Amino acid sequence: MESKVKELVEEVGGVSISNPDQAEQFRLKYLSKKGILADLFEEFKTLAPEQRKVVGKQLNELKQMAEKKFADAKETNSAQNGSSSEKNIDLSLPSESIELGSKHPISLVRASIVDIFTKIGFTISEGPEIEDDWHNFGALNFPEDHPARDMQDTFFVESDSADKWLLRTHTSSVQVRVMKNQKPPIRTISPGRVYRNETISARAHCQFHQVEGLYVDEGVSFADLKQTLYYFVQEMFGEKIKIRFRPSFFPFTEPSAEMDISCIICGGVGCPVCKQSGWVEILGCGMVHPNVLENCGIDSKKYTGYAFGMGIERIAMLRFQIKDLRLFFENDMRFLSQFKSVL
Repeated sequence: MESKVKELVEEVGGVSISNPDQAEQFRLKYLSKKGILADLFEEFKTLAPEQRKVVGKQLNELKQMAEKKFADAKETNSAQNGSSSEKNIDLSLPSESIELGSKHPISLVRASIVDIFTKIGFTISEGPEIEDDWHNFGALNFPEDHPARDMQDTFFVESDSADKWLLRTHTSSVQVRVMKNQKPPIRTISPGRVYRNETISARAHCQFHQVEGLYVDEGVSFADLKQTLYYFVQEMFGEKIKIRFRPSFFPFTEPSAEMDISCIICGGVGCPVCKQSGWVEILGCGMVHPNVLENCGIDSKKYTGYAFGMGIERIAMLRFQIKDLRLFFENDMRFLSQFKSVL
């Protein structure tokens, strides 16, 4: 075996490797699991102990020699390939086009709404999407038998505790947390995702986004609320938009109202979006109910406040004249790519 190893040392030393194919053939012949060196190491196990010391040293030197030769060949071929590829680069060719992404239309509208209200002193508040019954309903003056507590409107979460947990149905729950932890004056907006057990259609979805506003201080009136909302509509849609308020009812505000604007899609003539009325309801609002203030530890005899809430999808549909709300959730690139130029 000793003579066989010496012959292989001369053989490996005389091998010339000039390309990747020859390097791979060299590896398969000498260094692979079924190669010559593997067979020699198996044969080495059968040698007598007195022979192993001499032959083992020679065998290891042969292996190191073969591995170095293969490594040097790989390095040489890599350097040659790199230099040849660099020589073939045509610097006059145009660069590869990089397709730019775009912000989602809901993100664009949310950012616009936040920007409008922060300009007049509103801060941003956020809270958990999984809420307990008290923050979502109880503190907001919802009676125990109010329809919004039923399964048809609310996604309840199973829990081992005695408290009822649910996916929040509005971001008013964030306002409750703010009023509990902060003394008036309070001026904040609460943007976020909300959930309601509704049938998905062109005008409704089981998940959507809201922005709710709250202002609590001494001497706050309904006139302050109207002035704030007039400012918002003019900043968002322009000064020519018509606005009207209609009396309404919400458990957490008194008096309450809904605000409509003239339909941007049809110009007030009538279309499916405005149900042929020429008006589109964009938000609900009102003066914060004294019970809500008291539930949150605020003296209702000293402080008053107003609150409002709007769906971001509704504002986005009007802003971009989109007729189907479901488009916002389908992630269709043909739809989303249209907003690349929107800042």
